[in-house]
Amino acid sequence: MNTPAMPHTPNGPSNAAPAPRIRVMVADDQALIRRGMTLMLSMEPDIEVVGEAADGIEAVVQAARLQPDVVLMDLNMPRQGGVAATREITLARPATQVLVLTTFDTDDLVFEAVRAGARAYLLKDAGEAEVLDAVRALHRGESRLTPLIARKLLDQFQQLADAAGPRNAPLPNTPVEPSDAALNDKEENILRLIAAGKTNRQIAETVFLAEGTVKNYVSRIMEKLHAATRTELAVIALRQRR
Repeated sequence: MNTPAMPHTPNGPSNAAPAPRIRVMVADDQALIRRGMTLMLSMEPDIEVVGEAADGIEAVVQAARLQPDVVLMDLNMPRQGGVAATREITLARPATQVLVLTTFDTDDLVFEAVRAGARAYLLKDAGEAEVLDAVRALHRGESRLTPLIARKLLDQFQQLADAAGPRNAPLPNTPVEPSDAALNDKEENILRLIAAGKTNRQIAETVFLAEGTVKNYVSRIMEKLHAATRTELAVIALRQRR
């Protein structure tokens, strides 16, 4: 008896496991917001909501137990606020990225949250697409700030730069070496757009490049300027405008 031939597939059988989903935890003292965020995130095929927390203490405990990739963190919560919870979570588990999602945009809270280790800061009036983009960006190791928050941070860095005096003044007995990391015109333009709080996608649309190409440019600029984050690049761009 002849054995039936197996149907031909161009790439052969695939045993590749699907990519792991982004593990997200939602920390907010308002149950309605927690449930809304959980529902929205759970509808995405690449995101899994692994837990919720109603205050900062619970957020720290749950983050240690669940080890999420990203935590959506409210700031004004009972028992322990989001800033303190962010600090504890990022110190205990640097791989967990914190996305602040709050109604508060006061300067002190913004600066405290960023200093505590938050890698993204969005207001609760952000659109669904913006929140999802921020979650995925953090999982890729990027940062996200709303334009208003980016402006606040740049203003603060400007004040610090003014207080520190001229950037180009050499320290006593310190030789001045020529820079071997000069940026070309396209890199300078991209650096200015980063300082303006633009995302890679927005930069790509502005300079007419593919988003992947922009990402490569950003990596090259960070390497040339010895910057570890986009925020550091924004500070450098601000100083260069002095």
